[in-house]
Amino acid sequence: MITHSAHEFPAGYYKMDVPKTYNCTTTFLDRHIEEGKGDKVAIYYGQKEITYNEVYEKTNKLGNVLKSLNVERENRIFLILPDSPSLVYSILGAMKIAAVPVPVNSRLPEQYQEYMINDSRAKVVIVSEDLLEMIEKIKPQLKFLQQIIVVGESSSEYMNLDELMSSASAKLEPSETDRDEPAFWAYTSGSTGEPKGVIHHHQDWLYCCESYARSILDIKESDVCLSVPKLFHTSGLGNSLFFPFYVGGSTVMYPEVPSPESVLAAAERYKVTWFFGVPTFYAAALAIPELEKKYDLSNLRLCSSAGEHLPQVLFERWKNKFGVEILDGIGSTEVLHIYISPRPGQVRGGSTGWPCPGYEAKIVDEEGNTLPRGEMGTLWVKGESTTLGFWNKKEKTRKQCLGQWFNTEDLFYIDEDGYYWYSGRLDDAFKSRGEWVMPVEIENVIMKHGAVLESAVIGFKDHDGLEKPMAFVVLLDEVENTQELEEKLKEHIRKELPGFKVPAQFRFIPELPKTTTGKYQRFKLRQTIKEEITKESL
Repeated sequence: MITHSAHEFPAGYYKMDVPKTYNCTTTFLDRHIEEGKGDKVAIYYGQKEITYNEVYEKTNKLGNVLKSLNVERENRIFLILPDSPSLVYSILGAMKIAAVPVPVNSRLPEQYQEYMINDSRAKVVIVSEDLLEMIEKIKPQLKFLQQIIVVGESSSEYMNLDELMSSASAKLEPSETDRDEPAFWAYTSGSTGEPKGVIHHHQDWLYCCESYARSILDIKESDVCLSVPKLFHTSGLGNSLFFPFYVGGSTVMYPEVPSPESVLAAAERYKVTWFFGVPTFYAAALAIPELEKKYDLSNLRLCSSAGEHLPQVLFERWKNKFGVEILDGIGSTEVLHIYISPRPGQVRGGSTGWPCPGYEAKIVDEEGNTLPRGEMGTLWVKGESTTLGFWNKKEKTRKQCLGQWFNTEDLFYIDEDGYYWYSGRLDDAFKSRGEWVMPVEIENVIMKHGAVLESAVIGFKDHDGLEKPMAFVVLLDEVENTQELEEKLKEHIRKELPGFKVPAQFRFIPELPKTTTGKYQRFKLRQTIKEEITKESL
């Protein structure tokens, strides 16, 4: 029996003594200047090394720019920017004046941007010059928008952020916000449909930083962080901004789409100590021949993964190549960051670990009754960083925000030693031959085959109306799709799983549909099959 260090912490351990009047920018930025750390590098961005002094001054300037445009308390500021210093200044500057930044995925198509801008009632949009054309196209449909600010080259029609900031004051006192006042919004990634606005408060990041970044990651001022998840998602927002800024560490801002080669080259160049990835990134990186010989990652202390379940085989391959563990935790936009995680040195490949200090979790049945260890059910979690609800989504809020508890809609079970094991999303599970099938279980086995890069499994009804597993498989580049390979995959699965879990069909595709945070969008695969069946029946 393993004794978990987390058991030393009582429930609610991180009931921090946060003053009722509290603006989080004082913790994550201003105090570093007051403590004389202004010359420390805060952001590595290409060839630039940006100090905390510069972040402080630019943040203050941006806040004063917003004030000059009559931005008021709790006004939403919509941010369509790549990971960059400008995005950091915009997030912190808006929060410092009690406005509410809403960083979003700059790669989402225009219909999503239009929906979210209107849904958030944003008065101001700050957008990079390369995306201005998209905003101009949807501008007539933006009901509440008053100002467009462009980051990049000057525009005769719109205000330019650099020009506005050049004449703004570098002095700005933080607004006297309440600790429970909205600090920022984050939209869910859309892994199960329409994005939903999640409201978070000024004190929320404190709990995540103490519970996960400090207690489990042991993050220090000397650490350099690099994250595959971007700042528009709460995972990346913690990894790249709030975690390093909590301890006065450094972060690498990487604006481009993250390819394994370019990201690992950046990790080597900046001597990254903490790397935050997602399973799809690790899978793609491990497909590179002699990966460990191409990149010097000797400065890595540990790696982290989130967004999607990390198969055991990826954990083992990575550790064998670099000698570094991947902590595969689970978090969510609604709870802000990781609330269940393995501990360094106590990782079991494929397991999600156990609750972080200050968080409680339980596995429940359909009626909300707590299940004993070994039985699979729905994961509920409780912690101080949890949102109070979704913006303009009353039914969704009622369904998932249950008093102090949050219904994650993820399926888990707990083993005899207290380790949590992910079994899939509630809406991804299906029955085959009267037995429940969890796609992630089949996917984990498929991933062990040497020809496979990625896999996603769904349930589909055959011509007799019987539900059966269907596997979508992405092969390694050098592997050919053949009937013989399909039979070998089936035989490979039969060695570990009962017959009803062996996919009745395989679809070999070039890539899986994913959110920008790496989550498989299985609902899109189900939709594709449904459309095919509909066409066949016409």
